[in-house]
Amino acid sequence: MASARVKFGFTIPQRAAFFGVATWPEMLAMAHEADQIAAFDSVWVGDSVMAKPRPESIALLGALASATSRVKLGVGCMASFPIRDPIVFAYQWATLDMISGGRMWLAVCTGIVAGGVSAKEGGVWGIKDGARGNRMAENIEICRRLWSEDDVSFEGKYHKFSAVTIKPRPMQQPCPIWIAANPQPNQAEKPLRRVAKIADGWMTVNIFPELFATNWKALEKYIRDEGKDPAAFPNILYHNVNINPDRAAALEESKRFLDEYYGPVMSPVMVEAWTASGTPEQCAEQLRALIRAGAREITLRITSWDQAGQFKKLIHEVLPRLLD
Repeated sequence: MASARVKFGFTIPQRAAFFGVATWPEMLAMAHEADQIAAFDSVWVGDSVMAKPRPESIALLGALASATSRVKLGVGCMASFPIRDPIVFAYQWATLDMISGGRMWLAVCTGIVAGGVSAKEGGVWGIKDGARGNRMAENIEICRRLWSEDDVSFEGKYHKFSAVTIKPRPMQQPCPIWIAANPQPNQAEKPLRRVAKIADGWMTVNIFPELFATNWKALEKYIRDEGKDPAAFPNILYHNVNINPDRAAALEESKRFLDEYYGPVMSPVMVEAWTASGTPEQCAEQLRALIRAGAREITLRITSWDQAGQFKKLIHEVLPRLLD
């Protein structure tokens, strides 16, 4: 059985508003309900600008700050972070942290999407995919300084400014910045070493069998290489759930959902690895396996057109099996 210290989040599928899953008021109502349920520690939205169009994350988080009072509010991942102006973003995020009472949780990523989609998005601002990783790192440094210092001067590869002060500052000091990274193990060293070196935590997905377990084991080593304690380094797994007495039907619906969300890029193997599916006990056991592999928090997105019905099953039939 899972340890009671494991936490759970709820991910709002805001892009699904485009294909009839739920309206934003319905999603907002679920977020408000999640805020009342002790099993949930956080509520999440996704992000992109044009690579994967969806209602804009900063605007949605402002609405969520008013609809909730307890849960952390996260963006995972902030795929547009490398193409956003870091001064404007730092100002926006500090304001969100202020109006939420210090509940904001930022997980940034490079936002690179195969097939030229992110390259087209970045091209509007003259930003190539190959620069996104370094831009992400530079923007992290800028945000941290603007959130903690006055009269900040900075000269980097991509940004140069002098004597900049932003107010308000985040209520959280320091305000956490995590990195989301999901590399294949044979390409994992560079991105995971960057996580270990500059991030306050790691967000990831188990989009292939054993991907999370393999990458977490590698990341633990890189964390130690940085002189840090892996036991004190947080992680969160972004996962899906579809509760159905017929597991094959749950996976079939999840495949349709994810194809609508991302395009037809998810193989059945990927869908199965990325989705807790089947009966409540089957879903719970699949989540237990991820916890045994090292997941310290799991945020769940419902990959079903029956969001309200599955939300009730999640809180009444799945999570109690994991938290008893």
